[in-house]
Amino acid sequence: MKNILKGFALSISMLTTLPFFKVHDFFKGINGYAVMFFPFVGLLIGFILICVYYILDGYIEQTHLNIIIFALSILLSGALHLDGFADSVDGLYVKKEQALEVMSDPHIGAMGMIITATFLILKASTFMHLESVFLLPLVFMLSRFNAILAIYFFPYVGGGMAKLAKDEFSKTHLILGSVFVILLSLYFSWLLLLVSLLTVLIISRVFVKRYGGLSGDIYGFIIELSELILLNVIIFGLI
Repeated sequence: MKNILKGFALSISMLTTLPFFKVHDFFKGINGYAVMFFPFVGLLIGFILICVYYILDGYIEQTHLNIIIFALSILLSGALHLDGFADSVDGLYVKKEQALEVMSDPHIGAMGMIITATFLILKASTFMHLESVFLLPLVFMLSRFNAILAIYFFPYVGGGMAKLAKDEFSKTHLILGSVFVILLSLYFSWLLLLVSLLTVLIISRVFVKRYGGLSGDIYGFIIELSELILLNVIIFGLI
């Protein structure tokens, strides 16, 4: 139980800027539990967003309110996944032999900056047209569920905390982390779950073919692109 609680605290600390559970030590035995809680953290972020939305609704013009929610979603995650997205894009514009080195560089390249800016504009536009705001927790949960699927089912290249997570994330953790995700998804929208699963499968296979495995940056890429795709499924009225 102690490791479970520490894993939960680490997950909150890693994936959000919430002023709780500031854990920065990746003790052996808690990293698998931390990954297990990724979808729950996504659900929590989405819940905070809709609470802010409904509190401010009626006081702020609709489009501007949606943009505020979009900006808050980035602030709550500390732009962690966006950083991984940008690094992953940089890696796609160099030879694959150099990609991992480029992705580990703390500086963002020109293409990473340009594509990430374009991505953010598109995502902001998606939020502007989003009417089913109550589905945000589901979107943020599924996008982080994709990350844990990628961690468990696909090989890993690189080091750092993501390597510890990969090594300690077991089948038991996966099952425990999947149950409530699948149940909630089937209750609200089985189509979002299906699209989410197809998204992580396609993205992961592309990167595995290029590099032989995934990295922490690519997990961030998966989360960001999953969010955008699922949000567009919603605004196109497919659910």
